[in-house]
Amino acid sequence: MYKLSIITVNYNNLEGLKKTVESIVNQTWQEFEYIVIDGGSTDGSKEYLESQSTKIDYWVSEPDKGVYNAMNKGIAKATGEYLLFLNSGDVLYNNNVLLETKKALLLDMDIVYGDLWIISGLDKGFRNRYPDFIDFPFLKQTSLGHPSTFVKKKIFYTYGLYRTDLKIVSDWAFFIKVLGKHEVSHCKIDHIIATFYEGGLSTSTVYHKQHIEERKKVLLEMFDVYDASFDKCIIKFEQQKKLVDQLDHDIEILVTNKQVLKILNSIIRVFSFVLKKKRS
Repeated sequence: MYKLSIITVNYNNLEGLKKTVESIVNQTWQEFEYIVIDGGSTDGSKEYLESQSTKIDYWVSEPDKGVYNAMNKGIAKATGEYLLFLNSGDVLYNNNVLLETKKALLLDMDIVYGDLWIISGLDKGFRNRYPDFIDFPFLKQTSLGHPSTFVKKKIFYTYGLYRTDLKIVSDWAFFIKVLGKHEVSHCKIDHIIATFYEGGLSTSTVYHKQHIEERKKVLLEMFDVYDASFDKCIIKFEQQKKLVDQLDHDIEILVTNKQVLKILNSIIRVFSFVLKKKRS
């Protein structure tokens, strides 16, 4: 069995797929399994995958029910202990990333994560530096980036695969379940894992309302509580990202848990407990 399986999901993004595949096959450490799930693309992606078949352990090109359905198909095919989702268009930060990361995977943590280099706006980039510890207050604001997060495969089968009823925030829903609710073991590695290009479903302003509604749905189902403070957290985080676009590209953004959010979290947990008692 492989220690690591890398899974790429693609649909009609040939140029992005090429960049992703190139960043993976050029890694100096090659002891991993590579899987590509294509959703039946008609833009030449299938033909490209055929041409790269000697470099890919498993690939398929067939219709699916969306990105999270495709990611679940990748999970089902993976034989690695850890899974990394690097979808088409996203790339590993440099050719030595996996070599620098493999030792951390030996720590036997459920989740291992590093930082993301995020490209937004006019090709301006910044380092999104995640905190050393991930908890519920952090996940109320934002999420870990799946291109920089290595997840043990068994976690998906213990707590569930990606929800396909959610079209935008299923990866966030997974992280808030396993990290915010079940508190699985995790550790941070202090280097950049991947470059993520904004503009997809999860970051597009076009889907802002649906994004909010899906988050509300998850929090109500999972924690039986939601209030306006969550909306404010999201709005503030998005405002901060807009400011970043205007700053120097060498800046590093630390996404952290503010004390006020920790206090708010405690109040919400008490409120949720009292509400459940009343209902019972």
